[in-house]
Amino acid sequence: MSMQLKGKVAIVTGAGQGIGKAIAVDLASNGATVLVTDLDYKLAQGTSALIETDSDYLQVDIANLDDVQRMIDICIQKFTQIDILVNNAGVTRFVDILGVTVEDWDLMHSVNARGTFFAMQFAAKQMIETKVSGNIINIASIAGKGWHGSSNAAYAASKGAIIAMTTLAAQQLGGYGIRVNAVCPGTTQTGLLDRIVDSIAELQGVKSTEVRKSPLRISPTGRDSTPEDIAYMVTFLAGPGASNITGQAINVDGGLISH
Repeated sequence: MSMQLKGKVAIVTGAGQGIGKAIAVDLASNGATVLVTDLDYKLAQGTSALIETDSDYLQVDIANLDDVQRMIDICIQKFTQIDILVNNAGVTRFVDILGVTVEDWDLMHSVNARGTFFAMQFAAKQMIETKVSGNIINIASIAGKGWHGSSNAAYAASKGAIIAMTTLAAQQLGGYGIRVNAVCPGTTQTGLLDRIVDSIAELQGVKSTEVRKSPLRISPTGRDSTPEDIAYMVTFLAGPGASNITGQAINVDGGLISH
């Protein structure tokens, strides 16, 4: 167990399962105190139970700004500071561009883009007030860079917004000692990916295994990422080895895209 994050307090949103769960566990394994948040209270509780270091959990709807502020306030009350914010919470579904509804657009942008922005803003204000050298890590997606296999255009737009706001936030918060980066996963072994693959298969009238074996979806490494692959990058960015890295959108995708 590394202690590179000992004494640091982290919030991870959407940490009840999948990528967020792996991030919360890995940050804790590197010494961080972690506040696990998720829309599903029981899932958040389950992740927190896996953490052997100091941890707590909280039900948070990242699309509800009152919930976002409460998340920040409770973290300060319990742990006195926020050193690391990982904006992982996100939603999507598979739908063709002609089928995206207003409801789809509003949901994806309220969670993926607006929720991420205001969590970042609220946390940054607290970091500045408590004079910590903060780290904000936003989970975007290679969809936000135009990857052809994105689940839908609204999702891609929301993740592209995360990449853009990460760049601007890094420029404007750097003077306060706050670094801001984005991690852009490719296809990753989660329940969400399974549901998207099943939707594609149903639409195309083929088996899910055929969708997974499509040459257009196979990376040069020959495999999907694991949640842990993403978590390791997040932990690196939060640690001392990345002390001069900010404003970057780093792909963890097995080489699916090259930019």
